[in-house]
Formats: sequence, C-alpha cells, structure tokens
Amino acid sequence: MDAMTILSTRNLTKAYGGIRANTDINFDLPKGQIMALIGPNGAGKSTFVGMVSGRITATSGDVFFEGNNISKLPAHKRIARGIAYTFQITSVFTGLPLRENIALAARRKLGSDKAATDIKVAQVLDRVGLTDRADMIAGDLSYGHQRILEIAMGLAQDPRLFILDEPTQGLTELEVENFIKLIKSLAGETTILLIEHNMDVVMKTADQITVLNQGEVLAAGTPAQIRANKAVQAAYLGTTDA
Repeated sequence: MDAMTILSTRNLTKAYGGIRANTDINFDLPKGQIMALIGPNGAGKSTFVGMVSGRITATSGDVFFEGNNISKLPAHKRIARGIAYTFQITSVFTGLPLRENIALAARRKLGSDKAATDIKVAQVLDRVGLTDRADMIAGDLSYGHQRILEIAMGLAQDPRLFILDEPTQGLTELEVENFIKLIKSLAGETTILLIEHNMDVVMKTADQITVLNQGEVLAAGTPAQIRANKAVQAAYLGTTDA
C-alpha cells in the first residue's frame, strides 16, 4: 500500500459454514481511478463489496481505506469517512420529489445547512441531467431514471470512493451511453469501483479491471490485458471477441 492507494484489502475472506464466498482477496485500488470488478454470477463480487462497505462482516482479513484499517468499523462509519455505495445507502424514496431525495443524501454530509444543500442539489441535478425532472415524484420516474437518481444521491455526498453496483442494469441503450459519459466525467474527482456485467461499459470506462472467479482473484490488469487473458476468456469472457 502507498499514498496513491485509496482502498486495499489483505487476505479478505468470508465463509458461510464450510463454504467460502471469498478466499484471501488481496486488492488495491489507486486513488482517482475507475476500477471495474467483473466475474461470472456467483464469483463473490457482492460479498466482496459487502465486506468493503461494512454490510457484511469478514471472517478474516483486513480492509484499509486511505491507509487506515477500517475492518471493525460499521457501515455508517465507513460512509462518514467517504465511502458511498449506491445499493446500500441511496435507496430512492418513491413518495418524495427527486429534489428532496438528493437533499436527504446531501444532508448526510452538510447537516442542516439549507443554503449549502440547495446549491449541492442543483449542482448534482445538472450533473446527471435530471434538472427538468427535479420536482417529479421519484416513484413516477422510469426504472432507468431511478437508477440515475441513485447515482445522484451518491454524488451528493461528495464521496472519495464511490461503489456502483450494476448501475446500468435495466437502462436503455441511450441511458447506458449517457451513463458512460457521466462516469468518464467523474474521472479524477472521485475514485470509482464499478461492479458491472455489461462488458461494453467496462471496456469503455475502466482504467483497471479485477476479475473474480469462485471467490478468488483470477486476474487483474488493464482492459486490454484482461481481454487477452486466456484464463479470463475461459472463465468469463468466452472468446477473445467478448
């Protein structure tokens, strides 16, 4: 680990009875990069990010964030340190307008400062392209726009590490393209860990890719290196053209 690494895990393991969902995961995420975490269904991706975010207690091993061991911290304290996880903390309140959904998320960091919250909400709405829907009830949005709202709620907290769990699931082709543009625009502003099955999204956005298979790290490298990796092809991509 060094000053340029924002997140690391060492020998991170989760066992359920005699079955290991993750085994000795050693992982390093450089600050400011977009890292994609990929692998077949059942590879252990959700368990891994659950341990990173604090939703799941590790059986053994450690999680380090900005050089500090956070292994024993509960999820809410990891959030306070700057880790945002869309699936965990940005549930959409379907009976409230978009604006209020984002404001609730922003207040996690800004507290009761209404002026600062209003500014942040306006900035985030503009950033994700939802300004014209700001006063709509969230439950009236399409599924795709609700997914974008979840991302907006995460961004409202100015996360230093933003974990996005299957963000393009259910999006239309146009919405996926807009998502790719949004994620690319965040490069350098925050560090992103992207769990994603859409390989077009992965290859267009990720600086580095880590591949999990059967609960272990199968490979790690650039998109080009992962695409050419024979073991990854056999376990996940299928062919060199995947």
